[in-house]
Amino acid sequence: MKGSPEMAIKKEGERREMPVKIPERVLSGVYANQMVVSHTGEEFLLDFVNLFPPEGVVNARVIVSPGHLKRMIRALQENLRKYENQHGQIMEAPAPTPGQLQN
Repeated sequence: MKGSPEMAIKKEGERREMPVKIPERVLSGVYANQMVVSHTGEEFLLDFVNLFPPEGVVNARVIVSPGHLKRMIRALQENLRKYENQHGQIMEAPAPTPGQLQN
């Protein structure tokens, strides 16, 4: 992909970097205000949903192994800690109630 932005992934405990290209269609991102998690014995499925009545739309599905999910959770926890140390504590949003999901 010519001219697409790149990022570098550093492997833990190593100095080696691997360039990663971000396709234009992915670069702009998608909005999700809901996530549905399911799993099999071999993988976790993370469905990111834009939930807006009268319906929700799954706009991204990420499938990962259990071991990678654990690393992702650790990375999210570390970044959340860094964010809150810099910007203050984040209050968790309440879960939507069934009445909020209807027209």
